[in-house]
Amino acid sequence: MTINEIQDELIEEFELFDDWEGKYEYIIDLGKKLPKLSDEYKTEDNIIKGCQSIVWLHAYMNGDKLIFEADSEAIIVKGLVSMLLKVLSGHTPEEILKADLYFINRVGLSSHLAQTRSNGLASMVKQMKAYALAFQTIEENK
Repeated sequence: MTINEIQDELIEEFELFDDWEGKYEYIIDLGKKLPKLSDEYKTEDNIIKGCQSIVWLHAYMNGDKLIFEADSEAIIVKGLVSMLLKVLSGHTPEEILKADLYFINRVGLSSHLAQTRSNGLASMVKQMKAYALAFQTIEENK
């Protein structure tokens, strides 16, 4: 699936809920389903700066695809990062860099999250795109 197809699927999933209480419960459920990040990657270097809660992000290449793994101590943040992983992980660095993450606005995250959570979400996106740029640069210089 393309990044946009995955985003469209997420938007459809959120449209099933009538109110934000249901949407928050869904985000929390996504966080609970997020696979645990190995302790070896829960390092200071993997902490995303700009998030109120601690968020660890690990990235590596698998062939030409960039794979992300993440975790957080805050359950709602785990749900938010799990959505980003669902959308961006498993795509090429170029696809990730070109991605317009419109699902964030379309499902209402930008208007319903507290300012600190919105800033944290933006920091997560920024870090994932920074990894994509770094891995793209490494590939180009081989």
